[in-house]
Amino acid sequence: MKPAMDPRRARSAGLAASAVLLTGGLLAATAPSVAAAPAKYTHAAAAQQLRQAGIGWTSSGGCSNRNNSRCTSFDRINQTTVSGVIAFKRASGCPVTLTGGTETGHAAGTYSHWNGYKVDIKVTSCVDTYVTTKLRYVGPRAGDHAKQYKSPAGNVYAREGSHWDVTYFNGNR
Repeated sequence: MKPAMDPRRARSAGLAASAVLLTGGLLAATAPSVAAAPAKYTHAAAAQQLRQAGIGWTSSGGCSNRNNSRCTSFDRINQTTVSGVIAFKRASGCPVTLTGGTETGHAAGTYSHWNGYKVDIKVTSCVDTYVTTKLRYVGPRAGDHAKQYKSPAGNVYAREGSHWDVTYFNGNR
């Protein structure tokens, strides 16, 4: 009888760690973890990671309450979103300031601010130059016609007036 796969190996192979124990002690095949929810940070944990990377943030209300649209909150932000912002800062060499996170008041949807996939990055000449010269222009966004640029990793940067609305599908720039 073949031994069951160690759950740690199953995770590292991209498989769900939960397996069903069948009668007789055999483990059933595990399902891919495609639908697994992304890992989240608390505001404090995300702020610490961002601070350590030299990334700042501002809030028109001077607060971090997720339920107040005048605040800038990182509560329940995806860990891959934080990694993506850090990767962007390192790749661009630009000072990066976040002006929006997971607080209420942004558009809804699966890949939204509220669900932890998006941040707003303050427009600077350095950020503008990097995005518009190093990333691929993919056309205007439906609805508001914001110019969109896609990174090699598939993340999307949309120019919305005073900030870049960035959707991080993964932890790369």
